Amino acid sequence: MQDISIITVVGARPQFIKAAAVSRAVAAFNRTDPPVRLNECIVHTGQHYDQNMSKVFFDQLSIPRPDVNLQVGSGPHGRQTGAMLEKLEEILLAARPDWVLVYGDTNSTLAGALAAAKLHIPVAHVEAGLRSYNRRMPEEINRIVADHLSTLLLCPTPTAVDNLTKEDITKGVHNVGDVMYDSVLFNADLARKSSSIMQTLKLKPQSYYLATIHRAENTDNPARLAGILQAFRQIDAPIILPMHPRTQKTLGSAEKGIAQNVRIIEPVAYLDMLTLEAGARIILTDSGGVQKEAYWFGKPCITLRDETEWVELVHAGCNRVVGAETRAIVSAVNEFESAGAALPADRPTDLYGDGHSAEKIAARLKSEYEAVTASGKGPGSI
Repeated sequence: MQDISIITVVGARPQFIKAAAVSRAVAAFNRTDPPVRLNECIVHTGQHYDQNMSKVFFDQLSIPRPDVNLQVGSGPHGRQTGAMLEKLEEILLAARPDWVLVYGDTNSTLAGALAAAKLHIPVAHVEAGLRSYNRRMPEEINRIVADHLSTLLLCPTPTAVDNLTKEDITKGVHNVGDVMYDSVLFNADLARKSSSIMQTLKLKPQSYYLATIHRAENTDNPARLAGILQAFRQIDAPIILPMHPRTQKTLGSAEKGIAQNVRIIEPVAYLDMLTLEAGARIILTDSGGVQKEAYWFGKPCITLRDETEWVELVHAGCNRVVGAETRAIVSAVNEFESAGAALPADRPTDLYGDGHSAEKIAARLKSEYEAVTASGKGPGSI
């Protein structure tokens, strides 16, 4: 039996971190000397230029470097996605892989799924089935299209499976858990050994709140951003705020008016961010990933958006979705503080799997391919 070839398409730093978990699982699978191997080629679209993605980034996190960098760069959605499509098509035509593996909801996800589907190459989508039901978000459009083009839909939660069922997508759907949990377990251990951010900032655990603001709905809307910052002013605790460049641009000279309890720092590397999350008392964020990391570190989370894809956290009492309204943010803080800034004792601890999602993904890529090969159909029929 021939080996199974996989082209993984990624375009942003968080996708590299998630994809690294699957790459490690693929390498571990191949070390068992199986009769069929999984051969992975990683293609970086270059969607985001991130100076934190240096040699140290790859070395510290044990992330394989991309085999190909398309260097597409930033730009309007249509132009950026079109450039990715053109370059990815060339690669896929030459390689003719058995799978194209995409992650999440970026323009790279959309371009990878479109390019593969048009060439009748099966698409496997990690983090399939997530929905905010807010189509003003470009991420929502990207994930919906990717799901409807995918052959193998690798869901992080039962809710994601249910979302796909509502859209009449049931074939090839599997709840494998959240690969980000695998990544956090792996990297939290590295962070404990190597990060010195707490000492550098002279912070003690449980002595501060941690905030992140990066989504365009907040950073590009001065009224929403003002509502969030006014809430920060009313919070009686130090707040550490790694300043995203988009937020910095919106603030401009107004940054000088930020409350004294808000300590602005430069964006931090991933291991340092995990360390700050683990030490925080309460986390306020508009990031989907940080919402889940707060849960895994046992931290109450206040989501500065009008909706969340991670509704399980809300139902479990771990997360409050408050938008950008000052009063709602402060009320959520007071509610969590009245409970000692602790999560409910009876909260479920397995909302996102068992930390072995990457292994399940690797196994699915093998078994789904073998099932169709055994049936006598071509790879495009998976």
